[in-house]
Amino acid sequence: MAATKDQTLMAAGLISIYAFVIGFTDNYVRVIAEEAGLWQFHFTRSCMTAVLLGLGAVALGWRIRPRNWGAVVARSSIHGSAMVIYFGALAFLDVALVAAGLFTAPIWVLLISRFAYGHAIGPVRIIAVALGFAGVILVLGPEALGGASLAALLPIIAGALYAMGNIATREWCGEESAQTLLAGFFGALGIIGALGMVVLTFLPLEVPAGPDGFLQRGPVWASGEFYFWTAVQAVGSLVGVGFMIRAYQITDASRASVLEYIILPASAFWTWVIWGKGLEPLAVVGMVLIVAAGSMIALRAKVQEAQAPTA
Repeated sequence: MAATKDQTLMAAGLISIYAFVIGFTDNYVRVIAEEAGLWQFHFTRSCMTAVLLGLGAVALGWRIRPRNWGAVVARSSIHGSAMVIYFGALAFLDVALVAAGLFTAPIWVLLISRFAYGHAIGPVRIIAVALGFAGVILVLGPEALGGASLAALLPIIAGALYAMGNIATREWCGEESAQTLLAGFFGALGIIGALGMVVLTFLPLEVPAGPDGFLQRGPVWASGEFYFWTAVQAVGSLVGVGFMIRAYQITDASRASVLEYIILPASAFWTWVIWGKGLEPLAVVGMVLIVAAGSMIALRAKVQEAQAPTA
């Protein structure tokens, strides 16, 4: 595969848009979880995104068919598995602990990029990863460091798989269109959602009321509100995740993964705007560290571009 020109500043802009969009839509998952289950949500959203991608292919000429089926299927399976483990861990672990585990992804990206692909990793990226992860811990609170157990390894495994999928975006699928990778990602989640619905239909579990039953709930006759907010999720995910995928295609994964920390401040902003819930002072410090980590990566890239020889 031909090398792809690195465009870190453009990637930073794309990831910022991704974080702003996803931070908004994900705040309404709690509304979806009031009546429906995770599996029905994934299946329904994937059906909606399939329709939108199909319309885009017809109207705008988007390429959906993979150039390399094996690479796209492998990447989609890895990312889908990460999300299943992540949401599955929410059934028996604190949200803070699960989120902290998933946000080890930039550390995994750094290690995999260096030792599996031989990419040079400078001190700026190492410091940025450490700074960003420290910020994540401060945002999530002290409970993110507690509850260590064998089960607590699951979110870390999810973080490792998420990192592998992000690396695969550039290393395996650099020549694929963002729409192709979107179709693979949502296709994998749709299949997983359908399987979950089938299993819970034949092997139903006791389901707590409201959002607490999100993971255990099988298929239900949902209201128009569920379909409306799932449609908002489908559109937002197509836009946001599409930008994120493109960002990983045009810059090194170890840079993009640190920039992705911005999702936490973006989510916190929308939580404050929509639900009126503010942040603790310690969390604000964490946000500053996260923004500083992303800024280090972006500024370093700008310096490198300025120093690069011109043809």
